[in-house]
Amino acid sequence: MFLQRLLYYLDPRTLFRKSDPNLNLRFMHGINRITVFVFLFCLVVMVVRACNR
Repeated sequence: MFLQRLLYYLDPRTLFRKSDPNLNLRFMHGINRITVFVFLFCLVVMVVRACNR
């Protein structure tokens, strides 16, 4: 359930759809997506660095 929601949230097809008329809410969701991408990228970098040691 959690993984399915996360994959839906990170799906690029749902990134550019017209969802809410509230501009502030749309910006907040965009910033949240960016933070999730950065977090996942950092996890991948940490795993790669740990495997190379």
